[in-house]
Amino acid sequence: MSSPESICILRLSALGDVCNAVAAVQAIQKSFSEAKITWIIGKLEHQLVYDLPGIEFIVFEKARGKAAIDDLKTAMQNRSFDVLLHMQVAMRANRLARLIPAKKKLGYDWKRAKEGHSLVINERIPPLLPKSSEQHVLDSFISFALKLGAKEEHCYPPTWNIPVSEADREFALSMIPDGQQTMILCPAASKKERCWSSQGYIDAIHFVQRKGINVILCGGPAPLDTEIAEYISSKTRVPVKNLVGQTTLKQLYALLGRALFVLAPDTGPLHMANAAGTGVIGLYAHSNPKRTGPYSSQNYVIDHYQAHLRQQYGKLPEQVKWGKRVHGSDLMDTITSKEVFEQIDHLLLELDS
Repeated sequence: MSSPESICILRLSALGDVCNAVAAVQAIQKSFSEAKITWIIGKLEHQLVYDLPGIEFIVFEKARGKAAIDDLKTAMQNRSFDVLLHMQVAMRANRLARLIPAKKKLGYDWKRAKEGHSLVINERIPPLLPKSSEQHVLDSFISFALKLGAKEEHCYPPTWNIPVSEADREFALSMIPDGQQTMILCPAASKKERCWSSQGYIDAIHFVQRKGINVILCGGPAPLDTEIAEYISSKTRVPVKNLVGQTTLKQLYALLGRALFVLAPDTGPLHMANAAGTGVIGLYAHSNPKRTGPYSSQNYVIDHYQAHLRQQYGKLPEQVKWGKRVHGSDLMDTITSKEVFEQIDHLLLELDS
């Protein structure tokens, strides 16, 4: 594929996926420094990455329905891209891909394509080999960069440059002063079944507090986030700072970057912390952490997905479709406080060394 002069990225959501996509997009920028890049992105996700250097953003606000589609049609008038990198297989994104004028439309391989994805692309990233059946989402995004012709050294190891303003740095410093060791706990995932138990979180808080480590609760403004955080705050022996729903995404990103480490289930802030360079203890039972876990902290993940997959389907991760989830309202409850304590000690030992 010859060097493109204009590139359109289509990845609307979710927050964690967009964080992972940033590494691939910035690798493309390194390899094709003269190319003009346009990214079609969701409204929430844009709040974190709106000031990425050298990228034009077009915000798609799905809540506006047909009006948002009409706005995209208008934005695409009199445009033509050398290539569209169609990094999302959801039906909504596939509908939008039809509106983007591009000579080449690069998408996923046959096995990962779904919901009409194959109908709106004319080139594909390489298919997964058996040995890479658990490929991380971030690596799948980098597959787009490599297929485009990006240099391997620009892609690996992945790096992130998400700007943080001085005001947001000062906010984070006021919450986590220099010299103060702080664990940030992001207790809520997008669904209640993907959250660990509140008692488990409380046990973890008490465990780190006995080590002299402060705790801050962080998360979004959704009712589930605030409900869990308020309950936890009411039950801890030593007060914790509850910032759930009280920060912008940029402030949260700055905070995560100052934390000693982060404890979280599979949620957007987990991937934000990874992008910020902070160690993460990820709690996983419903999805494969090798695919969706914190990219740079795989050795700290507590993985109960494999056990539940064997129990529900009698198969190993490499024997099921990429992205296969397991289901159940109590799967996260199989993660024990003892396991979390051990991973905290593991992480702290490595930080000390």
